[in-house]
Amino acid sequence: MLEVKDIRVGYNGSGLVLEDLGFTLGAGEILAILGPNGVGKTTLLRCINAMIQPKTGSVMVEGADVFDMSAGQIARHLGYVAQHNEAGRMTTFDTVLLGRKPHMGWKVGHEDLHKVGAALHQLGLQHLALRDIDRMSGGELQKVCIARAIVQEPRVLLLDEPTSSLDLKNQLEILGTIRRVVKEHQLAAVMTMHDLNLALRFADRFLFIRKGKVFASGRPDEISAEMVAAVYGVQVDILRHDGQVVVVPNGKNGD
Repeated sequence: MLEVKDIRVGYNGSGLVLEDLGFTLGAGEILAILGPNGVGKTTLLRCINAMIQPKTGSVMVEGADVFDMSAGQIARHLGYVAQHNEAGRMTTFDTVLLGRKPHMGWKVGHEDLHKVGAALHQLGLQHLALRDIDRMSGGELQKVCIARAIVQEPRVLLLDEPTSSLDLKNQLEILGTIRRVVKEHQLAAVMTMHDLNLALRFADRFLFIRKGKVFASGRPDEISAEMVAAVYGVQVDILRHDGQVVVVPNGKNGD
């Protein structure tokens, strides 16, 4: 579904941000990109979405090179949800409807309206359909942006810290919705995350970035305390609770 190969990204005068980075992701899978601030997680998502041109490397979606696609083709293949979104004077319904633009002709069709309504219901936003998004909390706006990406019907979802503005209940609801959509529609999803435990609970695989390179990757049950210590500089214990892997900082860390 998604193949990222030998990506090298750098900015003028600052050296390489990402170096020889790559991974593959199959249909129905969620990959959590993990690592401390400043290692290039958001840069990687923007590169996959062709918002940044790498110095070398390729991004393939179902065998097609993203960097050879038009803007419209990219929108039909990739849905991107940024961590910070601008709120303008537009209703929730109209904002989500914008996600249908790559599929619409000269006018909005019944199918477009149906898909927007379904997405609003999925994310519990139906009661906010006519509210302007500049009168929403950060968490509500984030859910609107995720709904807009879902109705876009991409093959790959890219989500930059999708739960950063949400409380615990909404974090679980959003990640559960993303997981359900990915599985039902056999999409691939790449999420950057800071919360290790949420990432390991909802992702099928994780990828640690350290100094712009892939440091380690695997399934949630393959994570180790040594990996976390090497990437974050924090001593942790890896526990299991109700079948879930849990990362807990231990007493070896300073106060």
